[in-house]
Amino acid sequence: MNRPEIAGVRQWIYAARIKGKYQSIHRVSGILLHAILFITPWLSLGGHPMLRLDLPGRRLYALGQIFTPSDTIFLVLIGLFLAFALFFFTALYGRLWCGYLCPQTVFLEEWIRRIEEKIEGDRASRMARDRLPYTMDAKGFDKVWRKGLKWTGFAAVAGLLSMTVMSYFSGAPALWTGEAGQVSYALTGALGAVLFADFAWFREQFCNYLCPYARFQGALTDEESLVIAYDVRRGEPRRSLFRAAKAKGEPLPKEGACVSCDKCVSVCPQGIDIREGFQLECITCGRCIDACSSVMEKFNMEPLVHYTTIAESEGRSPRVLRPRTVAYSALLLGIATAFVALMANRHDFEVAVNRAPGSLYTVDADGGLRNTYLLRVTNNSPEGLTGPFQLHITGLPGDAEVITTPLTINPTEQVTVPLIVRVPAGEVIPRALPITVHVEAPFDRVSVHTTFMSGGSVTPES
Repeated sequence: MNRPEIAGVRQWIYAARIKGKYQSIHRVSGILLHAILFITPWLSLGGHPMLRLDLPGRRLYALGQIFTPSDTIFLVLIGLFLAFALFFFTALYGRLWCGYLCPQTVFLEEWIRRIEEKIEGDRASRMARDRLPYTMDAKGFDKVWRKGLKWTGFAAVAGLLSMTVMSYFSGAPALWTGEAGQVSYALTGALGAVLFADFAWFREQFCNYLCPYARFQGALTDEESLVIAYDVRRGEPRRSLFRAAKAKGEPLPKEGACVSCDKCVSVCPQGIDIREGFQLECITCGRCIDACSSVMEKFNMEPLVHYTTIAESEGRSPRVLRPRTVAYSALLLGIATAFVALMANRHDFEVAVNRAPGSLYTVDADGGLRNTYLLRVTNNSPEGLTGPFQLHITGLPGDAEVITTPLTINPTEQVTVPLIVRVPAGEVIPRALPITVHVEAPFDRVSVHTTFMSGGSVTPES
C-alpha cells in the first residue's frame, strides 16, 4: 500500500498495464463518461442549457427546468436523492463506483497512465528511469525530456478538463470563445493547476486521504456487499511461502495454487496486495482479477481473485433485500415522491410583494389612503414564454384603485415595478386589511398574500 515510510519518503506506485474482461468494461464506461462530460455543456433544451449552474445569475438549468434560490427545497431533495442512491449502490456493490465511475479513476486510467506509458514506457522502464539522477549525460537527458514531455501532456489534459468543468458554470459557448468573464478564466486556471498537481503527484493519495467516500464507505457496507477477495483455501500456502518453509525444514501441507507471481500487486493502482485480505484502499477496479486470470488460465484453473461477498465466502447466499437496502429504498422512494409532488405544483414564474422601504401608508390630499409596494416577478418558464402578465387584487373595497406598470418579461428575467394600492376616503377598513395579489399569465397564475395598512378603522371623508 502506498503509505509514507518512517523517513517520510513516499513509496511511488508503478501500476503495470493489464488486459482482460474487467478492463474492457473500464474502457467502455470511460468512453461513455467522457462523452457525457464533454457533450452535455453544449446541449440545450427549451432554449436553455441542458445542465448549467449559473452562480452570478443564481440559477440552475437542469433538463429544461430553471431553479432559483426560492427553489432550494428541490436542490436539497436532489442532493439527498443522489446521496442515498450512492449509499444504496454501496450497500449492494461496495466501492464499485470508485473502480469504474469515479472521475478520479477514469481520468487517471484513460488519460494519465496512457500518456505516461506512451512516453516513459512500461512499468520496468519507468522504475529504472526514476532511479537515475538528473544529470547532463545521455541517460540524464533522456529522463529530463521524457519527464518534461509527460508533464506537458498532463498540463494539456488538466487544461482541457478544467475548461470542460467550468463550462457547466460559465456556459460552454461563452467560455470557449473568450466571452466569459475574467473570474471564470481565473477559476479555470486555478482548477487546472489543482488537476495538474493531482495527475503529476497526488494521484491515489486523493482516494486514500482526501476522499470522504473512502472514509465512510466502511459504515455503508456489510457482509453481503460486493468486495474483491483472494481465495485463501485454494491459494495458500502460496509458492513463495511454501518454498521458504521447505527450505527451513518446516512441514507444510500441499503447495497452494498461487504461484507468487505478484502480478496482482504490480497492476494494482493502489499498490496493495489483495492476498493480505480486504483493505480500505481497495477500489474494486478488478485489475487484480484480470491479472490473476491471465496467469491461472495457463494452468486451466479459475482465478484466485474474484468478486464476491463475505457471506458468500462463508457459504451463505447474499441477499439483495435486507434491512439496510430496504431502508435506503424507502428513503429514495419517499424523496422521489416528494420531488415529483412539488414539481407538479411548481409555478413557471415567481411573485414577491414587499412594502416599499420607509413607507407604511400615505394619506392623500383628498383623504384617501395609499400603500406602496414593490412587485417583483421572475419568469422561470422553460418554454420561453413572455406573458403578458395581468394583475388584480382581491380583498379590497369595491372602489379601491390599483396602479402599476404593464409587465412583459423575457424568460429568466426578473422585473421589479412599483405597485400602488389606493382606497378612497370614506371606506371602512381595519388597521391591517389582508389582501391577495394575483398575477396571471397565459401559461400560469400565482397568488401572494400581503396586508393593506390604514392606521385606523375608518378613512376620513374628503
